[in-house]
Amino acid sequence: MSKLLKILTLVMGYACVAIGFAHILLGNDSVPDMGDAGVTADSQSRFFGAIFVGYGLAWVWAARQTPVAVTAVRWLAGIFLLGAVGRAVSLAVHGWPHWFQIVLTVIEFVLPPVFFWLAAAEEKRVAR
Repeated sequence: MSKLLKILTLVMGYACVAIGFAHILLGNDSVPDMGDAGVTADSQSRFFGAIFVGYGLAWVWAARQTPVAVTAVRWLAGIFLLGAVGRAVSLAVHGWPHWFQIVLTVIEFVLPPVFFWLAAAEEKRVAR
């Protein structure tokens, strides 16, 4: 379980860093169905890309600790889950987004409980 937590945490971190850089480099073009949402949306997308790079680096940092920093993993997974809640609010207010955003929402609701479970297992292992 310890190795799985480390690998999954690293993958999450590297994925977030890559996604963040894609947003910085591509702006609105990095989001399916965004179209020409304008300069303000492009600026915001690139700004949030930088924030996502930092978020990804926090995941990588947590994974590289010995043992894995389970408190950080819980916080980062909770933030990820909060993102899914935000998408659900958007769905309730504005309706169904592009299908890819729905896939992301499912991932954002499914992965946090996995991280919480793996973090708890790692915490028990370290306590022994």
